[in-house]
Amino acid sequence: MKQRVISATIFVIAMLGGVFGGAKAFYALFALITAGCLWELMGLLFASEGNYPRLRKVLGTGLGVLPFLVYGSRHFDLPFQPYWLTDNPNAVLLAVVLLVMPVFLLFILELFLHSERPFVNIGHYLLGVVYIGVPFALLITISQGHEGYVPMRVFGLLLLTWTNDTMAYFVGSKMGKRPFFSRISPKKTWEGTLGGMVFTFLAAWLLSRWIPDFTIREWLLLAACVSILGTLGDLVESMLKRSIQIKDSGSLMPGHGGLLDRFDSFIFVLPFAWLTLMLFGSSSVF
Repeated sequence: MKQRVISATIFVIAMLGGVFGGAKAFYALFALITAGCLWELMGLLFASEGNYPRLRKVLGTGLGVLPFLVYGSRHFDLPFQPYWLTDNPNAVLLAVVLLVMPVFLLFILELFLHSERPFVNIGHYLLGVVYIGVPFALLITISQGHEGYVPMRVFGLLLLTWTNDTMAYFVGSKMGKRPFFSRISPKKTWEGTLGGMVFTFLAAWLLSRWIPDFTIREWLLLAACVSILGTLGDLVESMLKRSIQIKDSGSLMPGHGGLLDRFDSFIFVLPFAWLTLMLFGSSSVF
């Protein structure tokens, strides 16, 4: 228990410091989180690959973190900011090409790595981009207001996700009787899931009165994304771990597992939160 408390305390301090430390601190924090989640995912996916597994982890992590690095470089005043990308009228197309070209290089590389399943490995690389790299890149867009980086947007979305996870666990452990998805996660219950949903909507209502960056409608829409998609995201990662018969994605946080274990719900929420704000929101997300 002591170990869990220490890990959780360090985690919360690091998150708050990164979110509220300014745009560069946010960029550095989530670049590390993106890379860490990718490293753990690649370790899971290439666990049974006998040829150059560490090299493949490095390549998969590098490819997956590119969307965050490239897209983030267009929004923050970074010392290595590529002005040839930010000032280019075809910047979006150029960024897409920059992300696609390494994939073709990986096709070529697989010719020489002597794997019995090269296209499965290519699929693993691409999964890292879609499952982790792109969602965290979309978080950059969500974090942007009229005047640049708005930390309260990121904090609010994180708080909703943590509320859903924590209260679903608490209510489920105290009142849970009916299994929600026993095939994948035997401990999840309908009572816990609905309890998490109720508290998440309550948190969204409170956030709407505290953080005016989104309207009450937008906060409630985000709560719906978190309570539904966050729960499904947790199940998706559980499905992955169950398929390869492991308990945790990593051991970075003693007592809590790995980074992917901590951010599985948040990652799954991000694309849907971004799309919801784009389609139904009235606030600027650019």
